[in-house]
Amino acid sequence: MTASLSTDSSDPESFTSEGQRPDPIDFTPEELKELQRRFGVHGPQAPLAQLFTHGLDQLTPLRARTVERLEELRPTILQESRRHRINPMLVAAVLFDEIQHAKPGEDLPLAAQSGLFSTHGPAQLGIGELIHQGLLPAEPTAEQIQTARLELLDPSRNVTLLVGKFARLSRELGLPSDRQLEASRSPRDAKALATLAYLHNGKLDYPARILSYMQDPELHALIYSERKPQLSPLI
Repeated sequence: MTASLSTDSSDPESFTSEGQRPDPIDFTPEELKELQRRFGVHGPQAPLAQLFTHGLDQLTPLRARTVERLEELRPTILQESRRHRINPMLVAAVLFDEIQHAKPGEDLPLAAQSGLFSTHGPAQLGIGELIHQGLLPAEPTAEQIQTARLELLDPSRNVTLLVGKFARLSRELGLPSDRQLEASRSPRDAKALATLAYLHNGKLDYPARILSYMQDPELHALIYSERKPQLSPLI
């Protein structure tokens, strides 16, 4: 992968030699090597962990609670995604996955301040992202770290930082800044979205889950359906 990702749907590489669209989650060895050099990656999720993740996704009560939390975050998702021209479904899909698989108790201030967890809040962001966005110095003080951890626990602020992360990564990858990426628009856009998902989590199997969640009908309805106030029936 070069320093930038082209998203021109007319590019001849949008299709394989057999005339088929390439799978956006297939990264070449060269692309993986470049992403590792520039951003750091962790390889695929262990098979047992993948099985556990799949099992959690099938729990209906857990999913319902996750969707409820997403609905609470919806205004911030839409506002910040619009401001940075980031696809809100990418944001919603990442939040859905991270909330769904959150560890018990990790959103408690005491647990965050203990240093037991390295990432915090609904998007599972770490102190490093605040540094990347220029909101903390490269070597923050202990007091600044404590304050930052509490900031990351604030759900709305956490979502704002997640969208900011995708905007930052998009700039570094040379992605379009005048429009949002659409997986259905072109193979290049789909590959760019998969890359952003990959760089958020660092696991090679993560983009497939995120692209799948982005097509989830319930999540689509949550993000894009209009909310109309219910009127009391006339008596």
